[in-house]
Amino acid sequence: MDIDALKASALSVRALSMDAVQAANSGHPGLPMGCAELGSLLYGEILKHFPANPDWVDRDRFVLSAGHGSMLLYSLLHLSGYDLPKGQLQKFRQVGSLTPGHPEYGLTTGIETTTGPLGAGFSNAVGMAIAETMLADTFNTDVHQIIDHYTYTLAGDGCMMEGITSEAASLAGHLGLGKLIALYDSNSISIEGSTSLAFTEDVAARFEAYGWQVLKGDAYDLKQIQQLIQKAQKESNKPSLIVLTSIIGKGSPNKAGTHGVHGAALGDDEIKASRAELGIPADQDFYIDPKATQYFAGKQSLWREEFEEWNETFKAWATENPKLKAQWDIFMGEAAPAEVEYPDYETGFSEASRKVSGAVLQKLAEAMPNLVGGSADLAPSNNTELKNHSHYDRHTREGRNLHFGVREHAMGGITNGIALHGGLRPFAATFLVFSDYMRPAVRLAALMKLPVVFIYTHDSIYIGEDGPTHQPIEQLASLRTIPGLKVLRPADPQETVEAWKMALEHTDGPTALVLTRQKLSTFEKADARWRASMRTGAYIVKEAKGAKDAEGSSPEVVILATGSEVGMALKAAELSSKNVRVVSVTDLHAFDTMDPAEREKLLPASSRVVVAEAGVSSGWGLYVTSRSDLFTINRFGESGPGNEVAAHIGFTAENLAKLCDG
Repeated sequence: MDIDALKASALSVRALSMDAVQAANSGHPGLPMGCAELGSLLYGEILKHFPANPDWVDRDRFVLSAGHGSMLLYSLLHLSGYDLPKGQLQKFRQVGSLTPGHPEYGLTTGIETTTGPLGAGFSNAVGMAIAETMLADTFNTDVHQIIDHYTYTLAGDGCMMEGITSEAASLAGHLGLGKLIALYDSNSISIEGSTSLAFTEDVAARFEAYGWQVLKGDAYDLKQIQQLIQKAQKESNKPSLIVLTSIIGKGSPNKAGTHGVHGAALGDDEIKASRAELGIPADQDFYIDPKATQYFAGKQSLWREEFEEWNETFKAWATENPKLKAQWDIFMGEAAPAEVEYPDYETGFSEASRKVSGAVLQKLAEAMPNLVGGSADLAPSNNTELKNHSHYDRHTREGRNLHFGVREHAMGGITNGIALHGGLRPFAATFLVFSDYMRPAVRLAALMKLPVVFIYTHDSIYIGEDGPTHQPIEQLASLRTIPGLKVLRPADPQETVEAWKMALEHTDGPTALVLTRQKLSTFEKADARWRASMRTGAYIVKEAKGAKDAEGSSPEVVILATGSEVGMALKAAELSSKNVRVVSVTDLHAFDTMDPAEREKLLPASSRVVVAEAGVSSGWGLYVTSRSDLFTINRFGESGPGNEVAAHIGFTAENLAKLCDG
């Protein structure tokens, strides 16, 4: 370890970080300046990585959970040779730059995940560590270890305060994720001042109670930090937390150790004073110490050798294990999985869509060996257990069923981490009403365009006896407001099968499958091409009884319905005296963005439109001329048998028919 070179790198990180924040007049110089030595050690001596091939599957993962300190990461990526030119550092937080205010996955080379919401990155790191163990158990042999890497995350006091960190850390300790190493930047400062204002717990004791190995050190003693990380690497049965006492804004003579350096530029005078304090030339903006440049240049050949050695190991493994290699190609998306034998359902067959989804999952599990997932302690209710496969735990890394416990938020973040790692196609499940607990993680999945499938069951007042606390009213509309999240609410068993197909086809973003507890009857479809039409957002289930014109039927009323309300709409159409067309809207967003001419074929201008959905009316107003035509539920439910609750609040086919006739 070249101490002088690492100190030169740390000096460069401080210079680049404080100047970038100053140029933008926005940002967080405190963490990058406080963790400059740690970051330099990680990127220079600890991480197994190869900047020339940042997607190397067996690289170590580094997650900056404290994402506000993004200039630490950007500086290190630039210094260590990733494709991030210095000019991009000079455009920090500017529109169109590769250095936004918080690290963004898919935008900047070397960024493993989008971070910023505190604790989110920590939970992602847990997911990455889980994925590493799954893939290692699947593909490593006694002779060749092709998956053998660590996951590191840097978390701050704010991350430690967030509940998602507690959830994820608890599960990580339970699972014994020995290759997960969390580095805690313990500087005792938050935005409002000292952390003692609101945070006085013993974090080390908390993590020890979670089942972690806890180590402590000085954030500026490079040899000690290296020794601590080596000790963490040797602990195979527990994740490790390394608590490093640090000084926020170290190097700033007047602001170091204060909350004033957390989230604001130093200012011209303090920049000058800091340069003098650190020995940075007074007239050099974005200074990089030549020793740092030389040090990282010398590392490139060593990193290349390590990468090429792994490639040779991989080639030998592939030659000796052709069946495993064929499976590897499926996991990594280089070959198609086996054909799925989807279940088929005839007209009249009745079953809850959650149970149909469960049947589909069993078929998918057999065809897709990299499909993994689980539930927040609700697998029997969500119907998400892969019945022919084992359960993942500290002793059974090949298990494909994950037990997240009652930890919805962490479940979302961990599932995102599994997807981010690569090689696995994950799903996660809970009741629809609890989607609120995991919404931040769902939002980040959409932001990062991760192909995660979120399964939400018990989707309406029809769950009945559990009452209004468990009866989702506003959650469906809320999920639809997340850009990039495909929200599908199938209306019968056939649609449920098709919705799963659509979820798997949607590889540039997450999908939410919204499913029922109560049974749904398979209905006839007027549209012979309904499967294709369903992908446009909506299709005609039942045509109007009235006269025909050149364009087809002339419905007096068109009912737009989703999920279980399609069956209600079909009954209402039979009861109504009007000529009623029933349209199933499986994907409201796709329907909203449908070609206007195609949508008009479903909703003729001369027809009155009525909407039927067991949830709030938000999002539907565009399609009706009067709010009275929104047959929705804008109140909380009641406790009682589902059908009785519906009758009690007037949500019945008979009342829908009366609305159509009115």
